[in-house]
Amino acid sequence: MKNQFLEAGQIVNTHGIQGEVKIVPWCDSPEFLLQFDTLYLDGAPVKVRAARVHKGNVLAALEGVADVNAAMALKGKTVSIDRSGVVLPEGRHFIADLLGLEVLDAGSGEKLGVVADVLTPPAHEVYVVKGEHEYMIPAVDEFLAETNVEGGYIKVRLIEGMRTDV
Repeated sequence: MKNQFLEAGQIVNTHGIQGEVKIVPWCDSPEFLLQFDTLYLDGAPVKVRAARVHKGNVLAALEGVADVNAAMALKGKTVSIDRSGVVLPEGRHFIADLLGLEVLDAGSGEKLGVVADVLTPPAHEVYVVKGEHEYMIPAVDEFLAETNVEGGYIKVRLIEGMRTDV
């Protein structure tokens, strides 16, 4: 079952004296967070009065946070978003939805393991698959035959060198 709320960043500091918070985004880009009028802290909705990108982070003015002391009380909190407010492009998935999916060899149907982690280096995502062996599979069309989140699996085409525990 998919979680309605997805972790999207962390408040790491205050900014200025008027209650703005600095959020380190955990999503594709800081701009992604700017599209949300409401963020969630500890499951509670908080309206975003204003937000902007600054040096790869998001500076946000949140409703009910009027000064630096109120902002400081939020330091270390995880910021979540409501997935229903997001429309992903075709072929894109939330990392949270990929974790735990079964990974099958597209040719043989053999179960290789499950997606244990998704690395996000600059070029493209890499799926870390753990089972009897461990694999690192770049998330590109050449290696991904089918991704079926609803069905609970990903079919992949392996090449030599993807198995990392040899």
